[in-house]
Amino acid sequence: MRKGRFNEEQIISILKQSEAGVSTNDLCRQHGVSRATFYQWRKKFRGMEVADAKRLKQLEDENRRLKMVVADLTLDKKALEYIVSKLP
Repeated sequence: MRKGRFNEEQIISILKQSEAGVSTNDLCRQHGVSRATFYQWRKKFRGMEVADAKRLKQLEDENRRLKMVVADLTLDKKALEYIVSKLP
């Protein structure tokens, strides 16, 4: 997955500038992002503080890791079921 140019702290500070009244067009031009990116950030990070965003990132990483563990275990289970079904 591609790493973005902005970390959570920077994104939240940009969104706080928007909440303070700076226009979206000016913010996008100033930081070099598209309006679509800005609105995606706003949808994901609206109302969050930096600590909340860091916790969200940790939870997403943990969820990704757990999904991989479940996928591996499911694959192992299917392989064992296949082997058992082939036994006489």
